[in-house]
Amino acid sequence: MTELNVTVLEAYLASLLWGPVKVHGLSLLGEPLQAGAIKGYGYGVPIQVEYEASGERHRAVVETISPGPFGHEHMADRAQALLWDHQAFNRLPRHARSMDVAGFLQGGGILSLGKVEELLVLMEFVEGRGYFEDLTRLRNDGTLTDLDVARADALCDYLVEIHKVPGTDPGLHVRRLRELVGHGECIMGLTDSYPSQSGFITPQVLEEIEHRCIAWRWRLKGWSHRLRQVHGDFHPWNILFQEGTQFRVLDRARGEWGDPADDVACLTMNYLFFSLQRSERLEKPFETLFRRFWTRYLEKTKDEEMLEVVAPFFAFRGLVMASPLWYPTLPEAVRRTLFSFMLRVLDAKAFDPNRVNDYCGV
Repeated sequence: MTELNVTVLEAYLASLLWGPVKVHGLSLLGEPLQAGAIKGYGYGVPIQVEYEASGERHRAVVETISPGPFGHEHMADRAQALLWDHQAFNRLPRHARSMDVAGFLQGGGILSLGKVEELLVLMEFVEGRGYFEDLTRLRNDGTLTDLDVARADALCDYLVEIHKVPGTDPGLHVRRLRELVGHGECIMGLTDSYPSQSGFITPQVLEEIEHRCIAWRWRLKGWSHRLRQVHGDFHPWNILFQEGTQFRVLDRARGEWGDPADDVACLTMNYLFFSLQRSERLEKPFETLFRRFWTRYLEKTKDEEMLEVVAPFFAFRGLVMASPLWYPTLPEAVRRTLFSFMLRVLDAKAFDPNRVNDYCGV
């Protein structure tokens, strides 16, 4: 909730129109408002503004979007929609013109965004080396150190800790499953990014994976009790290690809430990925890390149910790793093994961490 009042509007419109502005009235599209202010008016209520600028009277409408389902749960969702409106409205003949897109500030006031071409985020700089460097070394020399084991344990324990925080909105569970299958950055976006024909990867194979993942979405849709705080993109390029087992994480860009299986699948799939590059199967040293991670996580969380839900999350990560776009130099044998793994895991009722090479067909 926020407050919209005459003083705030006059200051905003004056900055937008480059001159003094006098607001004469606010109304709910025809319903006059008392005292010239709307306190706690909520979102999604169109407000008509009558104002005077350069000696002429004008009318405008302030519109917002209500939080809710259909992809509007988060402020960032609503910002995306309004930025789209501002550009798209003005490109269609006869459409009502958008004068600006703006945002309410926490301390009062309105910030214009209408002339923004692209958004940016300013981040702190974090020291560290990507965890992928550790995995690359292991792929190349095969020497597993005590520090490698300790770091995998630290990453496991971090997930155990953040996954303790439950979500409270069952709709977000449904949304994350829907996005897992249909979002442009997830399964369907990935299958669309594959070349029309890439050796054994035919449209029919990709369609089969999509169909199986849709079936998994409907199977898991009612499991909203699993909604937890997650990282959302917990892969080795988003993990920076400093000294010893100290680390920081980056780019939690896919959402705050989801199924813990997403994070666990994301990281442990990379142990399989690097092992396939080394020996075309899950083998030491990566087998040690893979099995140890799963055993430790399940022992600490008691989340045996994860084995029943993880399959489509493995499929998502597998499609990234097998992609000719993301990994153009990956040997075809590794791509074939990744597809075998995805299809067999999607076909199983529950995932068994001890049967990875069976899923891979090796």
